[in-house]
Amino acid sequence: MPIPEDVTGEEIDKDVRQELQSLPKGLAEDVAKNLVMVAKSIDEDPELAYGYAKVALRLASRVAAVREAAGFAAYATQKYSEALAEFRAARRMTGSVELWPVMADCERGLGRPEKTLDMAGAPEVQKLDKAGQVEMRLVAAGARRDMGQLDAAIVTLQSPELASNSVQPWTARLRYAYADALLAAEREDEAREWFAKAVEADKDGSTDASDRLAELDGVEFVDAFDEEAEAETADDESTAPEVDQADEADRGDLDDDGQDVDKA
Repeated sequence: MPIPEDVTGEEIDKDVRQELQSLPKGLAEDVAKNLVMVAKSIDEDPELAYGYAKVALRLASRVAAVREAAGFAAYATQKYSEALAEFRAARRMTGSVELWPVMADCERGLGRPEKTLDMAGAPEVQKLDKAGQVEMRLVAAGARRDMGQLDAAIVTLQSPELASNSVQPWTARLRYAYADALLAAEREDEAREWFAKAVEADKDGSTDASDRLAELDGVEFVDAFDEEAEAETADDESTAPEVDQADEADRGDLDDDGQDVDKA
């Protein structure tokens, strides 16, 4: 797959670069460039990222970072079985539990929420850092909702992290998930309160909490571009030259050769 000339491979994380040192120099550079392209395209074009990940995987399947990147690319394209296999391979290579929440979410994607909940109660969760534990809580709540257990999903999300006024990288998503679960349970007033709290924490627009809040408040957004287009159309119609009906009638009395029928 083509790689832009400005991609050098040096853009990757230093830990990944260190992993690639086990490869011959030229091969390491090729793998690094493909991993950079995975990272660059995974949000905007997951299928493209998946293609680059497959190239990297073909070149260096024994590198944990490559297996992890392939897992995330497959996950982004909803190839959950493939993603789970790659994440498991990466975990075997590193011994890290960091991927545990996304592995559990793959089980959800495969329609196995019970397995997700089993993983949520596993000892591995206690080894996760705070961000990982919050992520695991979000995944577990999603599994509860998949099973139609709305009240249990709400309880799952209730935690010290949710109650804290401190804004962390996970705060907006946690508040948003809680608000969404409340709304699904038809607890609209509480949902509105938590969507508002999600907006306060969502400085980079990672959720659509502001839109959900506006929807609950009955605010309807109008596309300014459409309004301008409509105004221009109206202006064009108002300034179009009027057709003289008498002239129109006169033109109707001409034959195909342009001769006046009455004088022919």
